[in-house]
Amino acid sequence: MATYQFQTEVNQLLKLIIHSMYSNKDIFLREIVSNASDALDKLNYLTVSDASYKNVKTDPRIDITFEDSDKVKILTVKDSGIGMDEADLNNNLGTIARSGTKAFIERIAEDKNAGESNLIGQFGVGFYSAFMAAKEINVITRKAGSDKIFKWTSDGTNSYSIEELGADSELAKKYGFDAADSHGSAIEMHLNDDSKEYASRWKIEELIKRYSDHIAFPIYLHYTQNKYDDKGNVTGSENKIDQVNSASALWKRSKSELKAEDYNDFYKTISHDSTDPLHYVHTHAEGTQEYTTLFYVPQNAPFDMYQADYQSGVKLYVKRVFITDDDRELLPSYLRFVRGIIDSEDLPLNVSREILQQNRILDAIKKASVKKLLSEFKKMGEDADKARAVEEGKRTDEEKASIEKWVKFVKNFNRPMKEGLYSDYANREEISEIVRFKSTDESGTGDDKWTSFADYVSRMKSEQKSIYYITGTDEANLRASPLLEAYKKKGFEVLIMADDIDDIVIPSLMKYKDYDLKAVNRAGSDDELGVDKDEAKKKEEAFKPVQEKIKKALGDRVKDVVLSKRLSDSPSCVVVDENDPGLQMERMMKAMGQTGIGVKPILEINGDHAIVKSLESTTDESRIANVSEILLDQALLISGAELKNPNEFVKAMNALLA
Repeated sequence: MATYQFQTEVNQLLKLIIHSMYSNKDIFLREIVSNASDALDKLNYLTVSDASYKNVKTDPRIDITFEDSDKVKILTVKDSGIGMDEADLNNNLGTIARSGTKAFIERIAEDKNAGESNLIGQFGVGFYSAFMAAKEINVITRKAGSDKIFKWTSDGTNSYSIEELGADSELAKKYGFDAADSHGSAIEMHLNDDSKEYASRWKIEELIKRYSDHIAFPIYLHYTQNKYDDKGNVTGSENKIDQVNSASALWKRSKSELKAEDYNDFYKTISHDSTDPLHYVHTHAEGTQEYTTLFYVPQNAPFDMYQADYQSGVKLYVKRVFITDDDRELLPSYLRFVRGIIDSEDLPLNVSREILQQNRILDAIKKASVKKLLSEFKKMGEDADKARAVEEGKRTDEEKASIEKWVKFVKNFNRPMKEGLYSDYANREEISEIVRFKSTDESGTGDDKWTSFADYVSRMKSEQKSIYYITGTDEANLRASPLLEAYKKKGFEVLIMADDIDDIVIPSLMKYKDYDLKAVNRAGSDDELGVDKDEAKKKEEAFKPVQEKIKKALGDRVKDVVLSKRLSDSPSCVVVDENDPGLQMERMMKAMGQTGIGVKPILEINGDHAIVKSLESTTDESRIANVSEILLDQALLISGAELKNPNEFVKAMNALLA
């Protein structure tokens, strides 16, 4: 017997599970059964795709047994799936391979009561949840095609042991792994004192029907039933085996025979989420191609949505045979929050990963699926908009629910949907109808208030030709930006875009229908402000001496110094040239380690402001330098930029105040 130490992250996770996480202990059985189903799926796929497994005999099933005596309470889940060898046991049960483990554990620790049951399965560490109920776990396993049988044992503390068993050993015989063609795993859970109720036929049956009814393989419950005479006396007992789940591929069933509860339960099975989905879309397609899709939108964003190695939430089946659940090409990356099933009748069963990436059939399914999802998202938004048009006190429960549903969608998935504006050119128009923004208009101001491009256009002034927006990192700062002063006075609405990717995706869109998109923090966006050109020219001529003084004082810190047409109260603001990347883009590039971009802002000056006018008659170069420094740095600070040399700003302020 060899003893191994758990990976540090596993140790931390186990401590949390054993000592802190008890709000929904029932989920451990769901996770163990789900793992058994995955093992069966993997073997099914290998028997049609890998020549070395073609002769493996399969009888896909999950068997649950329990021992309920005064001395011990044991619950066992056995599958006839792929099984594990010693390396698999170390890799699968001794370590957590996915990145972000530390952040995941910290998140559970911070919010262990609210998020534990959702997170633990989604992260792919559902096996460890069994330690909520078990004081010791034994895994007896034999890999398909191997003659070696192993026993993995741990009490959930710091270590685990692995022992090779002989085919003639008691445990090997007990679980049928002594036969030459046997394979699979048996998870033997020795229940702790607080979890004895799980060694019960009725409790197990209740949990299987609640959480695992739609597992696509039969789940059999083994139990002993007493026999009684006509007077109610026990005359003996008999061993019984009942199938306790429906074992049907729910997605293949007609939509008319399914209830919302059926869809919700199935979602929880495939997603390891304990909450109902926000939305689902079930499609049967026939004709040139025959396939079925069942997609879900979660209530909350998956924890790994912004990680580079995010886990795909879509499983691919061919004729109900599982193929893969880690192919990110099944849906575009901006829809990575979607969970669900794609089942094709036309793909070959032995399709390889390489063929999948270039397969015309799958590409057609993907395109149709994206269209369908975007259509559903658009309708969700339209339903919410219609409901909002109803006076608040007169809204029906259905109308209130549609608003709440859409607010959750926007809160969680608006940002990835924006990525589609940049990455999915073919569906750009559809996505532009779905994404939402904050706005200077009342309809886009407030925690749960958002506006669309279409709403913006409906409110545009008759003389207005463009859609205006401002990008940055903080909504409050953007709303207070001096750049908005003239647009507000003119009555022009400005979209507030505080997502870090807005500076990338919105310029790439360029237009919404017939309207140009113009960033107010870029040069050239002030053409519609109605400034008299002759008057502006006179002011520019009069301002030139001051302009030259400031430009000389700032040197190469700025690309240009110009008289502003848009400032009325503030002394200065910064914009960037139309052809330069924005300040937000520069920050993102630096965060990714790309240096040398060096975007130089254009400093716009309010020629009527007192501090600027004070430079007209002075020749004091020190004062000019200090005022120029303050005009630039305060404008940069308001725009959300970081000062390269804050000390110089402080010195300039102190010098003027002295």
